[in-house]
Amino acid sequence: MKSTKINIYNYALHFVLIGLSYGCSNFTDVDLPSSQLTSGTVFEEKATANAAMADIYSKIRESGVLTGYPSGICSQLGLYADELKYYGTSGSGPANFYNNSLFEADPQIKESWNSSFNQIYSANAVIEGIEKSKALPIDFRRQLKGEALFVRALIHFYLLNLYGPIPYISSTDYKINKSAVRIPEKEIYGLIQKDLEQSVELLQKEYIGTNRVRPNKGVAETLLARVYLYAEKWEEASNMSSAVLNQTDLYVWPSSLDLEFKKESKATIWQLMSNAEGANTHQGNVFIFIQGPPPSMAATDYLVNAFTDDDLRKTKWLKAVSNGTATWYHPFKYKEKSNTATSLEYSIVFRMAELYLIRAEARAHTGDLIGAKEDLNKTRNLAGLGDTIALEQSEIIDAVLAERRLEFFTEFGHRFFDLKRLGRLDEMLSPIKPQWKTTDQLLPLPQSELLLNPNLSPQNAGY
Repeated sequence: MKSTKINIYNYALHFVLIGLSYGCSNFTDVDLPSSQLTSGTVFEEKATANAAMADIYSKIRESGVLTGYPSGICSQLGLYADELKYYGTSGSGPANFYNNSLFEADPQIKESWNSSFNQIYSANAVIEGIEKSKALPIDFRRQLKGEALFVRALIHFYLLNLYGPIPYISSTDYKINKSAVRIPEKEIYGLIQKDLEQSVELLQKEYIGTNRVRPNKGVAETLLARVYLYAEKWEEASNMSSAVLNQTDLYVWPSSLDLEFKKESKATIWQLMSNAEGANTHQGNVFIFIQGPPPSMAATDYLVNAFTDDDLRKTKWLKAVSNGTATWYHPFKYKEKSNTATSLEYSIVFRMAELYLIRAEARAHTGDLIGAKEDLNKTRNLAGLGDTIALEQSEIIDAVLAERRLEFFTEFGHRFFDLKRLGRLDEMLSPIKPQWKTTDQLLPLPQSELLLNPNLSPQNAGY
């Protein structure tokens, strides 16, 4: 997708195996020689099929929307909304997000789109390879197909919420994909839901291996709970959250904020393994700075001042850095900026706190105000705060949304997506961001993709 020869329509699939690409061996226990295998031979053996799936997670970690690098939405949407302030070079990619000055030929927009559809294509190749395979055991095929369906739904979910109506790519056939059309949001949500429901049926309850880096049933159910929330299907969102939270043998609420982002945390539902033993997260490397002024980005005053002084997240998940005359704060959920003897932190994509707050919001909408407050108090109490004083339905919903801001800052765009789904972007961002426009709720489609496929037109409004 990075040229007319490599794009979402004709990307030639190659799975890069152990030792050759992003440390794929970290995701599987197999020990294979370095090599490249095309889709025709990958699915003859468990080891190579596992490595193919592992390569997709490596791609997700290193590029596209979910990478912890500055090219991912942890940084980009933190700058785009009101969580992060940019201190780096003007005219750079992050500066364009911070200044809300993106344009259709912006290289970072093209890279994110390309990488994301690359990952979708790879997931489709796994699905098709598994369906054709005769050699692999049926339980193994079910697991890998379930993972690939989850990945396809996951990436489409983020692309939908970033770009609005998009094509839903469910094939590797370039003859089909080269003329793919954008479809309505409601229809895309239906396809995402369908993929996730099938994924839930296929995946097993237990995790494969340790450290929760391979999706299980609970991972697919967690994303499905979020999809239901965004679609305002309150009963379904509540019930799906409960389906995961009720698995108390797998998921354990942490006793301290200090444990929340450790790679062994039992509150983690899914995380992306680092690329090598001793490596930690890209987010820690990007966000943490030792002296001021910040070299790249830091927490905004709007974020810092949203916390009360008795909120432990203010002292444990933000860190002050002073040069004697000024003080800045950086996100400090991940504590490790550099490598350690053994990896201490992985990039957490889903954790229990989200499910409690999804269920709290959903319960409030259905009139279960007592249950909503109980769920809301889980994150408040862990942060050292007392129970919420909200009483009425509207007060509880507002309290949940305020809690989501404090709980999920700089985690994969939660703040931006919450403001967007609730129609509050203009209200919150216009007063503090001079260049903010209503049309900025969607990113521009890459100009290169519009030229390749006119069916993607028209360009999103405002670009």
